[in-house]
Amino acid sequence: MDYLDTRGRIFDIQRYSVHDGIGIRTIVFLKGCVLRCRWCCNPESQHYEIETMRTIDGKVKTVGEDVTVREVMETVEMDRRFYWRSKGGLTLSGGECTLQADFSRDLLHAAKDAGFSTAIESMACCDYEKIDALLPYLDTYLCDIKHINADKHKEFCGRDNLLMLDNISRIAREGRCELVIRTPVIPTFNDTPEEIRGIAEFASRLPGVRQMHILPYHRLGYDKYTGLGRDYPMGDLKIPDRERMLELKRQVEATGLICIIGG
Repeated sequence: MDYLDTRGRIFDIQRYSVHDGIGIRTIVFLKGCVLRCRWCCNPESQHYEIETMRTIDGKVKTVGEDVTVREVMETVEMDRRFYWRSKGGLTLSGGECTLQADFSRDLLHAAKDAGFSTAIESMACCDYEKIDALLPYLDTYLCDIKHINADKHKEFCGRDNLLMLDNISRIAREGRCELVIRTPVIPTFNDTPEEIRGIAEFASRLPGVRQMHILPYHRLGYDKYTGLGRDYPMGDLKIPDRERMLELKRQVEATGLICIIGG
């Protein structure tokens, strides 16, 4: 079978992004995730099954679509001129794109064949062989480290972080793509200077890692939980203010890493 005919399940394609990799990017959001992070802003990504969700204006939409690599690339190709000017390209997100490893591999392969830069946003929560299959076609791995403490990670995310940290260390050692560490800053979970410093110290010891992005908690996914008939697990938390984020940024920079506060 031609790799362009590989099928996968997505729930959105977002064009003109500037946050998930270099330049202007098209982000493909894949269905399915092994974690259940309490603050997840894409709860429609968690289950692989196709779902229905009521939107804020009361309409019912189907969440999930089975597509081929070829079909996705037709959308990606629409913005070729923007990729060329900005050095942008394709980013895979989710959910967790490594759960659909063959589809993710072939999407990245197609993007590289088209001359686009490639990135994934992933937690590395899978058998390493699935990651290994993506690396020949991958320029940038945007990899989450949410916490260093395994027990607290399990409490807030549904499972511990041991496999993820092992995989992240191996990705860094092999040095086959750029590795950027990302951390969502979540009140009551990891928003203290000590916790962010712990993550940064781990990241600073990874070979080749130069950047860590800290992403302030937001409630943009709240209405999605309502639309899916689920309770929002984080309640009414206060969003970290800029001064708090700058304080955490200084903690990261003290380890020698470049720190970027994301949107």
